[in-house]
Amino acid sequence: MLNRRQLLALPAVGALGVVGCSQKRASATVPGSSQVGLSPKFLEGHGLAPVVVDPALEIRTITGLRPYRASGFVVRKEERGAKTLVHNYGHGGGGMSLSWGSAHLAIQQVKAVTGKSCAVVGGGVMGLSTARLLQLHGAKVTLYAESLPPHTTSNVAGAQWWPVSVFDSAKITDEFRGQFVEAAEFAFRYYQSMVGLRWGVRWVPNYFLSDEPPMNGGMSGPGSLLHHLQVNFRDFGPGEHVLPAQYARRFHTMHIEPAIYLAELMGAVQAAGARIEVRRFASGEEMLQLPHFTIFNCTGLGARDLFGDTELETVKGQLTFLLPQPQVNYNLLSGGFYMFPRTDGILLGGSFEKGVADLTADPAVKARVLAGHTALFAKMAGRQSAQRIGYAAGLVAISPPAP
Repeated sequence: MLNRRQLLALPAVGALGVVGCSQKRASATVPGSSQVGLSPKFLEGHGLAPVVVDPALEIRTITGLRPYRASGFVVRKEERGAKTLVHNYGHGGGGMSLSWGSAHLAIQQVKAVTGKSCAVVGGGVMGLSTARLLQLHGAKVTLYAESLPPHTTSNVAGAQWWPVSVFDSAKITDEFRGQFVEAAEFAFRYYQSMVGLRWGVRWVPNYFLSDEPPMNGGMSGPGSLLHHLQVNFRDFGPGEHVLPAQYARRFHTMHIEPAIYLAELMGAVQAAGARIEVRRFASGEEMLQLPHFTIFNCTGLGARDLFGDTELETVKGQLTFLLPQPQVNYNLLSGGFYMFPRTDGILLGGSFEKGVADLTADPAVKARVLAGHTALFAKMAGRQSAQRIGYAAGLVAISPPAP
């Protein structure tokens, strides 16, 4: 099984092994005579501000549990007597990214919802997205949730738009691959309508670093399932960038600020007339007693006990936030570590603990993540400084960075 750490350690953002497609090494340009005369100021990454990693800047460390299924997330309809039950859960580390697309697929399971009274169970991003799309299709919605923002797992998501840690490539079907791509495409388009301060969604460049040429296939790079969603895609080889690795893969995607986004989404659901009831269900049968003939189950990890889905397992993630650094405006992923800049702080991550349900923050994990990012950004600052010194000294031939 590929976990998030393994995915991020792969040169092509991960997902190459996730979808079970063939993969090939990308051909990276190695500088030669064509590079002579290239000014260092044009090297990729020359203007990026390295993150200042200092334990004194820490503002919080948080944990969350991903609802992971090796065979992928569930979108499925069941007829239970007079009731229609639509499952929509189990998205692993891709719930925020896939939310609108998965909600779209779930609603397609029902022939028509206009004028219908529908129940949505679950107050995270999947439940809220499903509720809002149902409203836009003309349904009357009641939302049932044990917890609501800001007290949901969705509120502790990293929320880079790129669906990783979603499934095990060895355990998925061709049907699921189609479901996954359709959900990703719909969500990618839908989020674009929300870019701006109101929703806390913005475009940022993503850099995936490795010391080997990046892999193509799976979800990343030419020939992959989601390559058409990698905007402004380019690979950089040695001598073409000043990032702290031999190779860098760049593309633009969206970043979502959970605190802003989820509050706005819940407000939109309420403003459209949804009734919200805070409630915990002890069983699936209790859920089916609700006074609605159409019920959407968006309970995430809760579906394991409610409906006996023993494939659902917890994957613990831990994030440390530093004071905001507005000068940092890019995402960086390297060797299992990842950094996302948000208005509420610099997010530093690098853990994926399968089968761990204890939400207690681990000091050893925090120390490892801080040390890894400290080394990464120190190396980045050193390479940028060396290039500036070389340019000031009048050097024009660019040598490949040292390993």
